[in-house]
Amino acid sequence: MPEGDTIFKTARTLNRALAGQRVTRFETPLVHLARVDHDAPIKGRSVERVEAAGKHVLMTFSGDLVLRTHMRMNGSWHIYRPRERWQLPHSAMRILIETPDWVAVAFRVHVAEFVRRADLGRHGPVATLGPDLLAESFDSEEAARRLRAHPDEPIADVLLNQRVLAGIGNVYKSEVLFLARVHPEARVDTIDADALSEIVAIARRLLLDNVGERSGPGMITYRSGRRTTGRSAWRIDCGYTVAEDSPAADAARRSHFTKGETTRG
Repeated sequence: MPEGDTIFKTARTLNRALAGQRVTRFETPLVHLARVDHDAPIKGRSVERVEAAGKHVLMTFSGDLVLRTHMRMNGSWHIYRPRERWQLPHSAMRILIETPDWVAVAFRVHVAEFVRRADLGRHGPVATLGPDLLAESFDSEEAARRLRAHPDEPIADVLLNQRVLAGIGNVYKSEVLFLARVHPEARVDTIDADALSEIVAIARRLLLDNVGERSGPGMITYRSGRRTTGRSAWRIDCGYTVAEDSPAADAARRSHFTKGETTRG
């Protein structure tokens, strides 16, 4: 599943291409979106801005309307020039938004809906998000408080709870806990306050580092400044072998940790 940095960069790219542009064409096979478009056409509206909220992309149109999309496991947004060949088949298209200069296409998006802008702050999927690690207004103390509110749960599970912290996915969860030297199965109530604050600080720094203009593919981490991606087992700088937690765990949420590494918690 795309994590917070990928969604942030997606929204930034869409915003740069579409913000201020008038929509000249809107298409979707999704009935609930098509119904809104029929009653209040998207064509003719302007795209005011596109932004990320955790793992959600929010595209705001003139007329108090917001398109919320969530990529889930395999959704993606693409940007093309008019008449440029798409990288994926038309059958994978879920939303098409064309302006005079660009065509934005959402492929295999499983969650998409229109929301009135005035209602967005009360709308469940967005209103219930925890502090967004990539937001300028990020509140680290509130983030730590929300972690402590789940004392009986493994820290790895709590970090994936978007109502606690918005933006972390499985890869970042494992990397953050490795850098903080905290075992993913450690219960929150066994981790002291300083360690929890450090987890929050590392998570924010890591995501911010990975949305820089030159961040590119892969993950920028703090191990000699090199990029790394997750694998089931490999040798890393510290010399320990990276292992997975219980094979019975959901593969999409499985943690990686270093055998033999001293951990806190």
